[in-house]
Amino acid sequence: MFKKVNIVPRWMILLLDLSVTKLSLFLAIVIKQNLSLIGIGWKPLINTLLLMGIINTVVFGAMKTFAGIVRYTGLQDAIRIAISIFISSIVLLLFGIYTINSTEEFILNNVVIILYATFSFLGLISYRVFVKFVFAFSRNYKMQKKYVVIFGAGEAGVATKRVLEHDTQNNISLLAFIDDDKKKNKKVLDGIPIVTLKELANLVKDQPIDELVIASFVISTKRKNELVDFCLDHDIKVLNVPPYSQWTEGSFASRQLRVIKIEELLERETIHIDNEEIRHQIAKKRVLVTGAAGSIGSEIVRQLLPYHPEMIILCDQAETPLHALELELNEAKTNVNYIPFLADITNEQRMEYLFEQFKPNYVYHAAAYKHVPMMEICPSEAIKNNIIGTRNIADLAVKYHVERFVMVSTDKAVNPTNVMGASKRLAEIYVQGLSKLKTHSTRFITTRFGNVLGSNGSVIIRFKEQIESGGPVTVTHPNITRYFMTIPEACGLVLEAGSMGNGGEIFVFDMGQPVAIAELAKKMIRLYGLIPNIDINIKYTGLRPGEKLYEELLSDEESTIPTHHQKILIAKVRPVEFEQIEPHFNSFNDLLKKSESEMMLVTKMKELVPEFVSNNSVFEELDTKGKIVQM
Repeated sequence: MFKKVNIVPRWMILLLDLSVTKLSLFLAIVIKQNLSLIGIGWKPLINTLLLMGIINTVVFGAMKTFAGIVRYTGLQDAIRIAISIFISSIVLLLFGIYTINSTEEFILNNVVIILYATFSFLGLISYRVFVKFVFAFSRNYKMQKKYVVIFGAGEAGVATKRVLEHDTQNNISLLAFIDDDKKKNKKVLDGIPIVTLKELANLVKDQPIDELVIASFVISTKRKNELVDFCLDHDIKVLNVPPYSQWTEGSFASRQLRVIKIEELLERETIHIDNEEIRHQIAKKRVLVTGAAGSIGSEIVRQLLPYHPEMIILCDQAETPLHALELELNEAKTNVNYIPFLADITNEQRMEYLFEQFKPNYVYHAAAYKHVPMMEICPSEAIKNNIIGTRNIADLAVKYHVERFVMVSTDKAVNPTNVMGASKRLAEIYVQGLSKLKTHSTRFITTRFGNVLGSNGSVIIRFKEQIESGGPVTVTHPNITRYFMTIPEACGLVLEAGSMGNGGEIFVFDMGQPVAIAELAKKMIRLYGLIPNIDINIKYTGLRPGEKLYEELLSDEESTIPTHHQKILIAKVRPVEFEQIEPHFNSFNDLLKKSESEMMLVTKMKELVPEFVSNNSVFEELDTKGKIVQM
């Protein structure tokens, strides 16, 4: 029935408000007369009601107390009404003082005005709350009730409560706030009890809970994981409030509540970067970022902007992502000059033109082919891009007197079992050898880390797509594990390592504990409120060509040296002499030009990287036939 009721016109609300205040004034006068009408002059009563009507018409019109939709009355409406009644009471009080000798004309003593103000405020609020309750009841009585708790008894928690109360799509019953602050325990916030997480376990036994909304921006990753694990064990859906930057006028819409992302549960504590040292080095310098449109390259660009380099050259061969990055930087309205430069790093002439034209002081080399199975079937492209491309940029860095060359490598370069990892290890070797030459002043630094959350082609993005399409979720092996790091953290550490390096180092990042991919898939499914292998199947497809069960950050022959940053270590790798390796790298060019078989190319890679033992690949026969002669 109430769904057919339109919004009441403003003039009708104004008339209703005036009627409530007139009734309040009449009750105030009657109470002043000890609940008796005897002795009340009708003329002064009518004059007083007319005067109050005129005053309130002006005040309510100015304050627009009638502008709000009654069924959605909130705190702002209550404040507006309180201010209006206060103003009208002051006006009546002043008028009463002015006409103190005209008691036969008006009834305006202090007691009447105080009672009038009290009754008016209560009356105006009460009928609004009643209308709000009636509409809420009519909307919800046929809807299934959803029981919700909110983590965070602060401003964000209160704002979330307001949002849930105004959610017209669900019949929500808020059971409790959860907060770790012991001072808030056992207290009540806006009529809702505040409990601890331990007490929530008892609450769940008595009343099943459908959703938990995390409304805290200071919750640690560890605590968030504990909370999510508890909820998943009790079939409670976990939602997150949007970042405060996405709020509008201190609030947000219920549709902005979103399922918590797995990336948030894999995040680690905030890293601390020596910003001043990086700023001292980067400010007013020209910086080249290769692979600038990729996940790592684009984040390096974003993190470079606050250091105010003179120029950033954005080099990438992918036209559309590079254009998207340019649009993003345009919208950011940065003062830093940036130059999109569409080019392939394997094109020597094009790269020569870049260095000659812009003469970069710093190079962050993030351009690389990274997909293991793809490179396993296209080893010539891995060699061209990851080895020859790196060699081109590194040689030009020396030729044009670049101050620092920072190369982004991967944990797959350690004891490689695939072409991609071996190609990155060879790129490391070339940069290592070049750094030892005394004929130049360029400092070559290598950074090595594992998978990053949310990067292009990330397993997490793939899992999301599969879950949202109804499954199955494909995992290569039940025991496969991987290291994960957020893109901002990885790039922050790249900048830090690049600033501290003296040349020739391979910096290894602390990746934390490895994550079991099968468990990751199960947790993601459960975060969607689904049950693994019932709602969404998990299918094991077998290891892909060149894939390892687990990744390593150091080879068996390597150890580490600590640095001043606890999350950055220096790998002690076997020494490399440039004069010995240069002829072998020249041979890659010769083999590519002669269109030799890919078996010959991989054979050459295995000669230079003796620890490269293929796994689940057609190149395994090269290891078993004893064809490889170590360098």
